[in-house]
Amino acid sequence: MPADAAPFRRSTVGYPGTMTRFGYTLMTEQSGPQDLVRFAVSAEERGFDFEVCSDHFSPWLASQGHAPNAWAVLGAVAQATERVGLCSFVTCPTMRYHPAVVAQQAATVQILADGRFTLGLGSGENLNEHIVTGAGWPNVRRRQAMLGEAIKIIRELLMGETVDLSGEHFQVDGARLWDLPEIPVALAVAMSGAKGVDRFATAADDLIAVQPDADLVQAWHTARQASGLEGGRVFGQLPVCWDPGPEAAVQRAHRQFRWFGGGWAVNAELPTPAAFAAATRFVTPQDVADAIPCGPDLDAIVEAVRAYADAGFTDIALIQIGGETQEAFLKEAAEPLLAALRDAA
Repeated sequence: MPADAAPFRRSTVGYPGTMTRFGYTLMTEQSGPQDLVRFAVSAEERGFDFEVCSDHFSPWLASQGHAPNAWAVLGAVAQATERVGLCSFVTCPTMRYHPAVVAQQAATVQILADGRFTLGLGSGENLNEHIVTGAGWPNVRRRQAMLGEAIKIIRELLMGETVDLSGEHFQVDGARLWDLPEIPVALAVAMSGAKGVDRFATAADDLIAVQPDADLVQAWHTARQASGLEGGRVFGQLPVCWDPGPEAAVQRAHRQFRWFGGGWAVNAELPTPAAFAAATRFVTPQDVADAIPCGPDLDAIVEAVRAYADAGFTDIALIQIGGETQEAFLKEAAEPLLAALRDAA
């Protein structure tokens, strides 16, 4: 077993059995902090198994209109909820945050959540990192090298070690976390291809993927088994735009979520909301409707989720598009949708 892949005692709080789990996305780009906490409580009451929180400095498109601090939101949600698992989805621990600060934030949220938190990590996007530090945007190889070094720092701090490191990317001098949770924080890392699996499969406890790619999931399991590691959870996420009116749903999805069709390789590189608006100016409402379930048909959402379940995903989070629609979605659609999803699973 690799030295940086020490096993964690995993919490089962909020994760009953081995069935597919369904989550709700606290999308910071489309709602303010007080609303997000209310939605989190409502989603727990409606029966979602876990909740993921995006961690961005800027919305993808100006029409989304929000970007509160994810860690303040997670702390409030941890205290306002009792059962659901929580996850940052995802935090980049290399530019906007120093990895030692991420470790401290994760440990604190885990304590507040009584062991329900998973730290989701990724190599970041230009939109949310370069505008904060002014340090420019590294190429993907450097970003992954930075993430690997950051994960090593975070894991050692979360294990209670005092960290002294003069690395290629980070300097840490005698760092220690003074408040450690009884249940250690599991690390989930976003990966999108073979190179990511080769680098991070044994460094992470869980996988986050942006597409229902069965080959990626199998490669991740194979790499972990080869190192003597047990299989972890596989997180996925997909947008939906539930609405009683199909046309209203399509128009809202096009207005707020047309950036989604660019693919991760493109989305990671664009620097501003204006750049996303320019890059998606030729995306039509029909293009969005073809990619995202839009309207009142719950069966269409179930069918979209099925692709992730069939690919081996254990935890599938939904994004309901439109901050103004969250209350209606949770009140009218969430419970019958979850029932249909669980029947299908």
